[in-house]
Amino acid sequence: MFPGSFAATTPDKPAVIRPATGEQITYAELEARSAQLARVLTEDWGLRPGDTIAVVSDNALEMVEIYWGALRVGLYIAAINHHLTADESSYIISDCGARALFVSASVADHVDVAPGAHPGVEHRVAFGGALEGFEDYRSLLDGKPTDPPADQPRGHDFLYSSGTTGRPKGVRVDPPEGQIDEVPDPYTPVFSFLYAFDADSVYLCPAPLYHAAPLRFCGVVNSVGGTVILMDRFDAEESLRLIEQYRVTHSQWVPTMFVRMLKLPDEVRERYDVSSMTHAIHAAAPCPPEVKRRMIEWWGPVIHEYYSATEGMGITFINSQEALERPGSVGRDGLKGIAHICDEEGRELPIGEIGTIYWQQDEGTFTYHGDPDKTASVFHPEHPNWSTFGDVGYLDEDRFLYLTDRKAFTIISGGVNIYPQEIENALALHPAVEDVAVIGIPDEEMGEKVHAVVVPAPDRVGDPDLGEKILGSLRGHVSDFKIPRAVDFVDELPRTPTGKLVKRRILDSYTSGSVS
Repeated sequence: MFPGSFAATTPDKPAVIRPATGEQITYAELEARSAQLARVLTEDWGLRPGDTIAVVSDNALEMVEIYWGALRVGLYIAAINHHLTADESSYIISDCGARALFVSASVADHVDVAPGAHPGVEHRVAFGGALEGFEDYRSLLDGKPTDPPADQPRGHDFLYSSGTTGRPKGVRVDPPEGQIDEVPDPYTPVFSFLYAFDADSVYLCPAPLYHAAPLRFCGVVNSVGGTVILMDRFDAEESLRLIEQYRVTHSQWVPTMFVRMLKLPDEVRERYDVSSMTHAIHAAAPCPPEVKRRMIEWWGPVIHEYYSATEGMGITFINSQEALERPGSVGRDGLKGIAHICDEEGRELPIGEIGTIYWQQDEGTFTYHGDPDKTASVFHPEHPNWSTFGDVGYLDEDRFLYLTDRKAFTIISGGVNIYPQEIENALALHPAVEDVAVIGIPDEEMGEKVHAVVVPAPDRVGDPDLGEKILGSLRGHVSDFKIPRAVDFVDELPRTPTGKLVKRRILDSYTSGSVS
């Protein structure tokens, strides 16, 4: 499966539509432009399979062209978060060993574009506007042949973790061996089977393409001949409007997006027809059970969840019916990877006991680029084919997996493990809470004490009285010892554009004494 085949059968069909600008790219255009770029990369610049290019872009259509241009000649493509600082993006550009750098002019402030920057980069290209010292992307393609290169080994993405627990880590996965039009990527066969992606699919992507799931799902949709509706950024009501306008069949979300849509006024939610949706898929962060239940009530049994990570060690899946029967589960293992729950010493724990989740895989491998110590640290001490994302959870008797939290964020108070996610879930839909994080802060007596950091709803004032009401709502829903001792109110919490809470930054603000 490859977009090029649809250039012959449905050349004028939109491969990607960008509603914010009204732009679109057809399958014929995607095939031609990606082939032209592939020739530039290999014939003009001499890049070879296994080399890396880096891209810093918003959700521009050129991003899709560059993605396929790199993948069809065996290259790695490092899609870099365009919300990083110039120093942070420079680290990734250097770390991934990029030989070429593509930059969208609209986000150039987040990249060091000085002439002497990135000494390892041999070629610099700008699109969507001019940048001094950068070649123009469109001019680069002009006059190049549009027929495919003779050799098209499949490449792979080269993505960096969100950095929610530290500095971003580059995940380098071995691509499948073979020509791109003969050997599928690792994701299309799995997700096409599970979620019925095909040429009739219309997929709404409300998240940035530098993130693993949106980038790969757009790749899946183009690989089966469907159409991607590519939002510039998530907006709750605009998402509903686009579902209705384009008769969207598939979509992908993170739980914070669900929460924001659920908090729209009833008259707004009822204004839009979402009945075309057959699969609303969510991932990236655990979804509070009550949020999922309410989404199923609203959209019907079309809500699906999968749990995985950029590293691709393992994956679980759960549908709407299973989620209602097993609130809080992220699904069952077995399709890719077997889950094992282990204690601090690596001993496997029985069903129902909480521990670190390891994934057993007999095929496939990954490394953290340039960091052998970090790579080694995620593997089990006795089982070389078991590895971990660092999450904590347990299995039930039917092998459905439940997450409790990241190991790094477990609160140990008075010798008892407390998992913040449970408390955050209980507060997610509270009418006075716009956003919430629960952390452990140092305490002389207990070691750590449970503390809540809340963004109040726009119509609420974050004062001690509201704090008491919020904490009071937890009584009867979580054990008393898990209820935070206090609440701090802030204007916003650090989240990635994909919705992940950057809890390390919150913790650092307390340990450094910089919290206001």
